[in-house]
Amino acid sequence: MKKLWQPTPEFQQQTNMTAYMAWLGDKHNLHFEDYEALYQWSVSHMEDFWQSIWDYYEVQSASAYQQVLSSHAMPGAKWFEGATLNFAEHIFRAKADDRPALLAESEFRELYEVSWAELESQVARLAHYLRGLGVEAGDRVVAYMPNIPETLIAFLAANSIGAVWSSCSPDFGTNSVVDRFQQISPKVMFAVDGYSYNGKTIDRLDELARLKEALPSLERVVLFDYRGNAPACDIEQSDHWQDALDNDATEIVFEQVAFDHPIWTLYSSGTTGIPKAITHGHGGILIEHYKHMALHCDIKPGDRFFWFSTTGWVMWNIGVASLLAGSVLVIYDGNPAYPEVDHLWSLAERAQITQFGGGAAYYIACMKAGLEPGKSFDLSVLKSIGSTGSPLPEEGFEWVYSAIKQDLWLISISGGTDIASAFVGCSPLLPVYSGEIQCRMLGVDVRALDDDGNALINEVGEMVITEPMPSMPIYFWNDEDDQRYKESYFEEYPGWWRHGDWMRLSEQGTIQIMGRSDSTLNRGGIRIGTSEVYRGVEKVEAIADSLVLSIELSGGRHYMPLFVQLKEGFSLNENIVTQLKQSLREDFTPRHVPDEVFQIDEIPYTMTGKKLETPVKKILMGFDIDKSVNRDAMRNPETIDYFIEFSKKTLSM
Repeated sequence: MKKLWQPTPEFQQQTNMTAYMAWLGDKHNLHFEDYEALYQWSVSHMEDFWQSIWDYYEVQSASAYQQVLSSHAMPGAKWFEGATLNFAEHIFRAKADDRPALLAESEFRELYEVSWAELESQVARLAHYLRGLGVEAGDRVVAYMPNIPETLIAFLAANSIGAVWSSCSPDFGTNSVVDRFQQISPKVMFAVDGYSYNGKTIDRLDELARLKEALPSLERVVLFDYRGNAPACDIEQSDHWQDALDNDATEIVFEQVAFDHPIWTLYSSGTTGIPKAITHGHGGILIEHYKHMALHCDIKPGDRFFWFSTTGWVMWNIGVASLLAGSVLVIYDGNPAYPEVDHLWSLAERAQITQFGGGAAYYIACMKAGLEPGKSFDLSVLKSIGSTGSPLPEEGFEWVYSAIKQDLWLISISGGTDIASAFVGCSPLLPVYSGEIQCRMLGVDVRALDDDGNALINEVGEMVITEPMPSMPIYFWNDEDDQRYKESYFEEYPGWWRHGDWMRLSEQGTIQIMGRSDSTLNRGGIRIGTSEVYRGVEKVEAIADSLVLSIELSGGRHYMPLFVQLKEGFSLNENIVTQLKQSLREDFTPRHVPDEVFQIDEIPYTMTGKKLETPVKKILMGFDIDKSVNRDAMRNPETIDYFIEFSKKTLSM
């Protein structure tokens, strides 16, 4: 392994991790020589570790908890039962007069500050408005909003009441939003009249009208006039943003809710059916994010944290959590490459960003564009670069150190929507090696396992978590008897969480993520479900059936081919391909559009009627054919021969 960065003794001494370890020594007589020793204690003494996080960060609870953990069973483990608290209240504990709460910029808004006083005032008034509508703890409040300060204000206002939050980016097609929000029956929706991308304004009033009609539970729509089209809105039972703020409330009333009271519903991609409505607990997210943001990412009061994201990606939620550690949150709305491909690096200079984050696909695009941000911009205050969404290849690691800065901590993390955090990631006490994630995160007993459940070292295995985490979902919304929840994580290794990633754990404790072991599609670091693609494809008259895959290639690339079976009398042509792309783009997002489309005679199925997504993916990635697919379990085993031949194409790419 090639070492790219080594924290100096001075750097290590000043980290939050070192301060926490010193506190463990002083308070509990626990002394650890290095990070690995601390990690092993955190997973072998689970209750003691999470209690230490609670105590160290002085979590405020209106009532005492009975015990840290009820049981180690998964699913079903209960954390800190009896505790009552509020996430937003802890956000405002970090407020300060000497620094802004956030900095924001968009394609048409120049960089500007929002002070803590402004944030607090608007959250207080918006929360008062919501209470006036009858919004109570447990009601659902959703947003069809971009990554702008108003979205954060809406979240904190809803959260202060104990309402359950959920959001979609306005570039989502109407059907995609309905599939998500319809599951949770929202009471109030915040929305924008339109948004800008790549220098163009995209109106969203027609989509809002359709959403209002498709979501009968909605009692009110609050419209923010983002692009000047709001006066044309004629949606019934709607208020304008400024009218919602037109009251005299000055203080935020923080509703105290149970530790496992739902904080938000996020959406992950199932390979069948509609997206899973993953619901997390209030306290589990709070305590996990103190650990993640303050300890692992070493965010200190006044640090300026930026992670490029939309409101439809979990990194938006994680970015909000950086405020717990006292960061100044920096946000951007728009195309990261507009008007120039290096625009975000210009933002890093102008906003004095200390931690800059993005998807691995973004860094690969910068590398391919020949960018050298360290030479073009003053990044002297930049402390770390964060990467997630998909594995960052060795070339990407080395580009960061050659083109941005040598004295830089590269934070590569892997986790996701499922836990709103990371299983494996970063430590400020450890070196960075090319292509390697630094470590397993504290309190996360993650292993690479073979099919028989044996732990592997220096071999590729399934990523499996063998002990519960506070931020694991409390449930999937409207999931009777936790059926989808159990099917998603606990079928292959009963009682243990199988995440769906291939990983390799080295003897040194570093990790490589080798790609998805299930059939979820990875598009620019955003995971989408095959079922969404199938729904868009099925609208095209000529299509009888289809199969879509996401293949991990060398250099961090992804290839998404679509295989279509046509109805009798049709043959694939440019017109049909255009219809397919148009359907997917309009109903969902541009990410749903495949790289190439191929006509095949028949889609491969199991005897039980399931498409062979994962087995075919393994074949195209060069896995042993006999270990990838069981022809005896197939309804039409002859269809596999086509993909065996097609694999020669993907393996040469």
